[in-house]
Amino acid sequence: MELWDIYDKNKVRTGRTMERNHFNLADDEYHLTVLGVIMRPDGRFLITKRVKTKAWAPGWWEVSGGAAQAGEESEEAVLREVKEETGLDVSNAEGGFLFTYHRENPGEGDNYFVDVYRYVMDVNESDIHLQEEETDGFRFATAEEIKELADKGIFLHYDSIKQAFGNYTE
Repeated sequence: MELWDIYDKNKVRTGRTMERNHFNLADDEYHLTVLGVIMRPDGRFLITKRVKTKAWAPGWWEVSGGAAQAGEESEEAVLREVKEETGLDVSNAEGGFLFTYHRENPGEGDNYFVDVYRYVMDVNESDIHLQEEETDGFRFATAEEIKELADKGIFLHYDSIKQAFGNYTE
């Protein structure tokens, strides 16, 4: 059973945990998720396509990420998620933490912080080893191409993370 830490509105751990996807948080409680944006020196970004069997947003494009497990620091979580989903070890890559945003879903028990990281590394297609349960393909896209996917309504979290793609989207 996977456990997640519960945070207060100031993003401080409360010392309590919740079961994964067991959304019963009070309106002033949160869990932590992370996103890892991988950028190549040529300005292209690694994006992955969600498997069609996902309950939420099947077939949509996204960047790697997921929930931080109980006791796990934010950067540990993003390194783990990127490694699990893409096979890439970004621990020595240039970059790191960019910003945090949060979502509040009053009455739904699912409030969360999202820590967004960007890593720059020279990576090519042969370096990618997808987690087949999670992803159904990948591509290296320009920020403009990512914006086009978002405009079609098939890129997750775009409005919240577009600044991670730099000035390319403006």
